[in-house]
Amino acid sequence: MQFTQGLHRAVQQHPEAVATICNGRNTRFRQLQDRVARLAGALRKLGVRNGDHVAMLALNSDYYLHYYLAVPWAGAVVNPVNFRWSLEEIIYSLQDSQSVAIFLDDSHARHADALFEACPFLRFAVFCGEGACPDGLLDLESLVAGAEPIEDAGLGSDETYGVFYTGGTTGKPKGVLLSHRALCSSALALMAEGPFPEGCIGLHVAPMFHLADMMMTTCLLLRGGTHVMLPAFRPDLVLQAVARHRISELLLVPAMLQALVDHPEIGQYDLSPVQHLLYGASPASEALLDRAMKALPDAAFRQVYGMTELAATATTLPPSQHRGEGRANGRLRSAGRGFCHLQVRVADEEGRECARGEVGEILVRGPNVMQGYLNQPEATAAALRDGWMHTGDMGYMDDGGYVFVVDRLKDMIISGGENVYSAEVENAIARHPSVACCAVIGIPSEEWGELVHAAVVLRPGATLSQEALYGHCKELIAGYKCPRSLELREALPLSGAGKVLKTELRQPYWEGRARAVN
Repeated sequence: MQFTQGLHRAVQQHPEAVATICNGRNTRFRQLQDRVARLAGALRKLGVRNGDHVAMLALNSDYYLHYYLAVPWAGAVVNPVNFRWSLEEIIYSLQDSQSVAIFLDDSHARHADALFEACPFLRFAVFCGEGACPDGLLDLESLVAGAEPIEDAGLGSDETYGVFYTGGTTGKPKGVLLSHRALCSSALALMAEGPFPEGCIGLHVAPMFHLADMMMTTCLLLRGGTHVMLPAFRPDLVLQAVARHRISELLLVPAMLQALVDHPEIGQYDLSPVQHLLYGASPASEALLDRAMKALPDAAFRQVYGMTELAATATTLPPSQHRGEGRANGRLRSAGRGFCHLQVRVADEEGRECARGEVGEILVRGPNVMQGYLNQPEATAAALRDGWMHTGDMGYMDDGGYVFVVDRLKDMIISGGENVYSAEVENAIARHPSVACCAVIGIPSEEWGELVHAAVVLRPGATLSQEALYGHCKELIAGYKCPRSLELREALPLSGAGKVLKTELRQPYWEGRARAVN
């Protein structure tokens, strides 16, 4: 398996089909292959060697796909950088990976001087924006035009494709090393479930640096489908793109899905082209899914649960479980069953498999598991034990093999000796008609150790009191799980992957204490 094989296949089978659509540019697969081969030739001429890390700090564009293909074509390793990071975090990832070059777009070219100063091993920067190339940077179009195409280096299988940094929600980011096999096996397993059929058209609106959208990239590439890119998420632009380009495959994190289905003009657009809607990266409440399935009645909804360390895939909840008998059985609240290319189990602290229905840590083993964390052997040894990836997620498995994720291990609240899983509380809160989105954390209590605290964003014009919220939740979950305090916010803090930054929500309550949870 190699990441570039999809491009070779597409050129062989339909070279004149449209490969990418972005900013008024339509590129066919034959043209894409030529550009990639020339860009790879330029990188080699500039001194990039086998195994070197090459970074990219940019918003979504067709240039991102060029980068993802040209770097391994040249024998090197990709390092996509989270554009929502601070400059300090960006520099850390470049220093940790010892990246020798970086691609920068219009929004990030201003950082070039600071990056060169902090990273003496950084040899050059390529400008991949829409405007004029700034001084000191190499222009992408000029490089491609002036280079001779080279043969694909042929990297694949267990050779490293890229280093993908985790979001940094706890401590410094960790560089996750993923092989060609890991990415391709995950993509093929997802395609085997039904999404990304022949002739598919996918929309890149989640950040392309992130593994969630990387699955969109890899699946479309292996299938030979069309990539449509938007620089960043805006619900109105997504609606326009779906209608204009007849988007069939759509991947959204729940925060994006909510903004899309609640957009006041959604009824003005034809969304019938959407055949498959994938969601994941954080839990989606049943209330949100109800609104989304009503707004997109022709789409097959599929949840994918995974993490960067698993090349993004662990379990999937198919469309059949979103409606009818599957939903009646309560499986809409699950993360689905393990993909066909891997094994999933729930284990206790000693690594013994838990009985069905018993909460433990979710473990995964398969070809999609990371090679390890870059420069962090101790963290690698802690996460990878006996061939199993220890996800740090708590959950249980029912008799049908469906996995129910109840919380991140670190996010579990212990109140009065009882375990409270925030995902369950969040699902109850989300069913209140005034609530747009929410997050639940534990805050310190002298009496109970921790109290359940809710941070809530209200729907426009709505109101909500602590008493009303408690009464609502008491109808759905046990009293000790109900929120004892309420914080109304204009928005929740989100990571680049669309996950709620609970560490940021906890900070004002736990500041000055030795522990962030009890």
